[in-house]
Amino acid sequence: MTSTPIVDWDDAYANAAHIPGGSGYPRKWRMQAATFRDEMLQAGRLRPDIAYGPKERNRYDLLLPVGPSRGLVAFVHGGFWMEFDKSFWSHLAKGPLEHGFAVVMPSYELCPHARISEITRQISQAIAAAASEACGPIHLAGHSAGGHLVTQLVTSPSPLALELRLRIRKVVSISGLHDLRPLLKTAMNVTLCLDASEAFAQSPALHEPLPDIDLTCWVGAAERPEFIRQSALLANIWTGLGARVGLVEEPEKHHFNVIEGLCAPDHPMTRTLMAL
Repeated sequence: MTSTPIVDWDDAYANAAHIPGGSGYPRKWRMQAATFRDEMLQAGRLRPDIAYGPKERNRYDLLLPVGPSRGLVAFVHGGFWMEFDKSFWSHLAKGPLEHGFAVVMPSYELCPHARISEITRQISQAIAAAASEACGPIHLAGHSAGGHLVTQLVTSPSPLALELRLRIRKVVSISGLHDLRPLLKTAMNVTLCLDASEAFAQSPALHEPLPDIDLTCWVGAAERPEFIRQSALLANIWTGLGARVGLVEEPEKHHFNVIEGLCAPDHPMTRTLMAL
């Protein structure tokens, strides 16, 4: 089978323009997250805006289950490292919370104020800080650019301390970006400020996974072909490097609604994240 060369790299990574009503999703996410965050605050189960570093956006929310936590789930948001913050995604903690896990949702400095390598370090700092407040296993999930960030944390070498690496039981990269070199050809690289060296160093697909990593690459079957390829790429390469890897193409899901499974405790995505 012969593939057609990509000539418009900006369109290859464009999502909203190819999703019906795509521009309305951020408002929907913010409203859903705010409603759930209010419920959690009233129940005394949300600790908001905890500082984990010196930067203005070095803050995370910690959402708590009913009763003692069985472990910690970290959800890292996307937005091409240029958009959004933790306030858009609180409702995605519903599924893991029902399984008895605390959930940490960090914000991070955005490009161009931070390079992607620095954002990776910030996420490692956020997880280290939250891990000190929740015992037990750590499960990582991230969407789009967040999928890149959580997989980069389990790529050798990792910015995480050894004691934290040993606690990681599961990683789910949802529509993740795992080879950053194509982004060098996009207009958004004016903001990302990637060069060839950083694109290589920050591409999990070009490096080895940490030992004993259990990874699932989850992508919507209706997504842009580049996101499907990026998920299949990491799954293929890391399988060959000895990691336990799964690849799921969820039918009828696109880049903006593929994350909705995390809202339900019995959805296959949530069950996969919880390693059930």
